[in-house]
Amino acid sequence: MNTGRIRRKGRLSQTFIYLGKLFRMFLFQNDWKVLPMSAIVAGLVAFAVGSNIYKTMEGTLTGTFALACVCIWNGFFNSIQVICRERAIVKREHRSGLHISAYMAAHVIYQAILCVLQVIIMLFVCISMGVAMPQKSLVTPWPIVDIGITLFFVTFAADMLALLVSSFARTTTAAMTIMPFLLIVQLIFSGGFFNLPEAAMPLTNLTATKWGLTALCTQGDYNSLPMVSVWNSAVKMKDIDVDGEKPVLHVLQYIEENDLRDDILMQTAEQNRNPDYDFNIDILVRCWEWLLFWAFAYILIATFLLERIDKDKR
Repeated sequence: MNTGRIRRKGRLSQTFIYLGKLFRMFLFQNDWKVLPMSAIVAGLVAFAVGSNIYKTMEGTLTGTFALACVCIWNGFFNSIQVICRERAIVKREHRSGLHISAYMAAHVIYQAILCVLQVIIMLFVCISMGVAMPQKSLVTPWPIVDIGITLFFVTFAADMLALLVSSFARTTTAAMTIMPFLLIVQLIFSGGFFNLPEAAMPLTNLTATKWGLTALCTQGDYNSLPMVSVWNSAVKMKDIDVDGEKPVLHVLQYIEENDLRDDILMQTAEQNRNPDYDFNIDILVRCWEWLLFWAFAYILIATFLLERIDKDKR
């Protein structure tokens, strides 16, 4: 890019110049590969855990956690190398008149468009593979749109975190080394899937997975779904013999003969409801607000770090 031209143009013009550069890189430097990759990952998740999502409590928790992880994975891979791979160029052009705010704005717009495309692909793949979607919505008239907004916010927050890492990483190798650690933190501190010590729970507020998982469970009306793990465990124990009798089998037969199975499943679910997953618009909006808060916090920190790039002696 002509650095003299950048010096004479304002922030808005520089934003569009860099945005054009990013789209050319998307077409001609194989950056488009993140899109088929997101389709493959979504397909694997739909195949593995898609059959019970939004049908049972356990299936919903597992499935929404997997969907949130796909979003985190997509977001990280979108931008983990985009700044550090051209750090020397950015430093040189900044000294020649490049506005870092314009440079970051171009990246944010471009990454947001990538995230939208990935979410559309994810939803298309999941629906094509028979994954059930919620039948009720909280914000828009269309449940699929509500789900899409949540998936976008999770992907975008992860993308901006990776963009922040890319803004201070010395090399692409360093950035890729940091990424697995961030993935592990996002997975472990999801807040709902793993049993964490009470003292560690506040840390879950720092992760996109916690807010994504909570939003997706809320949208699926988690607390109205049956719980099947206790029933399935009882079925596995039906052949246990006690003094020549099979008491568990007799109980199961009684329940089936009197058509009480669904009542048992719902009673079990009632004892395991989570108020954080209530079908409540306030909970959903709070999750969205947290995801956007972290995304813009990462953007501001990354911009601040890049504004000091001239002082970087690396």
